[in-house]
Amino acid sequence: MIYLDAAATSPVRREVLEAMWPYLTGDFGNPSSHHAVGESAARGLADARAGVAAWLGCRASEVTFTSGGTEADNLAIKGIALANPRGRHLVTTRIEHEAVLESVDHLVRLHGFEATFVPVGRDGLVAPSDFAAALRPDTTLASVMLANNEVGTVQPIAELAALAHEKGVPLHTDAVQAAGWLPLDVGALGVDALSVSGHKIGAPKGVGALYVRGRIPVEPVIHGGGQERGRRSGTENVAGAVALATAARLAADGREERAEAAAAARDAFVAAVLAEAPGAELTGHPTSRLPGTASFVFPGTNGEAVLLELERRGVVSSSGSACAAGSEEASHVLLALGYDEDLARTAVRFSWDGDVDAQALLAVVPAVGEAVRTVAALGR
Repeated sequence: MIYLDAAATSPVRREVLEAMWPYLTGDFGNPSSHHAVGESAARGLADARAGVAAWLGCRASEVTFTSGGTEADNLAIKGIALANPRGRHLVTTRIEHEAVLESVDHLVRLHGFEATFVPVGRDGLVAPSDFAAALRPDTTLASVMLANNEVGTVQPIAELAALAHEKGVPLHTDAVQAAGWLPLDVGALGVDALSVSGHKIGAPKGVGALYVRGRIPVEPVIHGGGQERGRRSGTENVAGAVALATAARLAADGREERAEAAAAARDAFVAAVLAEAPGAELTGHPTSRLPGTASFVFPGTNGEAVLLELERRGVVSSSGSACAAGSEEASHVLLALGYDEDLARTAVRFSWDGDVDAQALLAVVPAVGEAVRTVAALGR
């Protein structure tokens, strides 16, 4: 079997498990407890926070640990919007992860906000001019993901952040899929808030982090004992925080070389699939895209049926976001890109980590062609 669904999740790395182990055993204490066991856990949590901050290029006090990317997005969108007295207007796009879109919807339905959705082109890119035109004097927050989780398109976040700041608007970016592939230095990106998730980069599921620039107020989404500097109550997952920091350090080591090799392998894979599978079309931007993602539509097929045929041939992939798996609705991302519902339902996404080489990817191509032809023949 070859696993090509890394955008959904990745295996936990051995080094990460080893780093976690002490905080699941001897140093198991509650970091808020004022005794030796709790203080040992607190030191581990502080070291983990410093490690994540080093990865993001920010201060440790600007890092809030969460249960994952979804909670980080919720805290960013709801927390910043509700704490900002500027107004009741949000700017985002239709291709965001459901965690952002549902948070925006919550604010619109229950808190009287308005939302403007910046259009994207067929390639999934946000035009800076369209983004700038959407900003208003009462815009509370803008949120645009760094890299799309379905089609892999990478946005010009630094340029968008500069435009937002010209109007005094803070910008949040969901960097969950970008982590491990792209540099996440928040100073270079210019963002005011950034979300990451551990299980995309070799940490376990159930841990993530949100960076928020220090001067920006945040209304908590989870209330309780006031942990995480009052931004996120609940006993901290110390082992998970250590895991995230360890995975982040490993992801940063040699990132540029891995990304360059993966991009070359991706381009060869895309060209081979387009040649092998009749009518195949690459979705997303052809070049401004993640090194480890290639998504296609296969006219005349059904994406779920193609996935089953691929799995019979030892290839595991997906039809899009794992968070929407099983839904009968067409991908909201592809619909926003201008694909009709029938074509959107033919989508298949291949995604991999830095351990998959070019030859392994090319070996999958015949199976892709066979699966597409088999499903297309059944529909005739």
